[in-house]
Amino acid sequence: MRRVFPIIVAAGLLAGCTATPQAAPSPPRAPSPTPSPVCQGHPTPKCTGLPPGRKLTEVELNIDGLAHLVDTPGAVLDGVHVKGELVIGADNVTIKNSLIDGQVWGEYNMKFSSFTISDSTVGPASGCNQAPGVGPAKYKATRVNIRNHSDGFRASGDDIDIRDSYIKLCSNPGDHSDGIQSYKTGKNLIFHHNTIDQRFAKDATAPIFLVDEGQENVTVTDNLVMGGTYSIQVRNVAGRQVVRDNKLVDKSWVYGPVVADCRDTVWADNTLVRIDEDYRITGTVGPLACDGP
Repeated sequence: MRRVFPIIVAAGLLAGCTATPQAAPSPPRAPSPTPSPVCQGHPTPKCTGLPPGRKLTEVELNIDGLAHLVDTPGAVLDGVHVKGELVIGADNVTIKNSLIDGQVWGEYNMKFSSFTISDSTVGPASGCNQAPGVGPAKYKATRVNIRNHSDGFRASGDDIDIRDSYIKLCSNPGDHSDGIQSYKTGKNLIFHHNTIDQRFAKDATAPIFLVDEGQENVTVTDNLVMGGTYSIQVRNVAGRQVVRDNKLVDKSWVYGPVVADCRDTVWADNTLVRIDEDYRITGTVGPLACDGP
């Protein structure tokens, strides 16, 4: 079980003095931000995470030198470097164009807080962090690059929307690495158009591991996944359960491609594929059938 930190966390005016009034000079324009690259196909490290060339401001680790706590509702973190954990302790927090060396965790004092994270890199430059990269509830993640984490995304509550992101997993001895894992989760999970590479995590469960009871309304669509024991595991979902248009790299698993509640799942147009080193699909092997009761 991972350790959870007990964390608290001018405009100037120019006046003309000549006989002929003159307009004040226009203020200089702020430099245009570097646009985020657009993914051609499924997400890769080149089109997710911190955009190239962004200047970052280091923020204080205000909890024991280990974590930065955001406890102001509506706060915006744009272009920051957190050299530790980032803990969200207030609702409607926005994180973008940033680098977080630890995890992004939206639970503080036993309360879930809502946040969005986009165009940001989460994880250390080296090693393998055993904690989940981003979680646990009430968040939207877009174009996030999770690196060097044993677990990618954690789903432990309502209203989670993850899309256009890239997760490359690692593992430590005894880990149960997952790309996305439900744990006592809730309603309305969307996992759309992400890439999960688990081929290099030896102590692993699955890129997609959504099996906890208590899930309601789960949508898993248009993802590219590889690795794991059984690569796609979706079970125990109440309400709507959709697994559609996903691509699984052929023979990248240990035991088998799928374990799912087939009778209760809208399962359609999932395929086995081959890819190159840049995650481009080079061929289709065939349809990916649902396997399970």
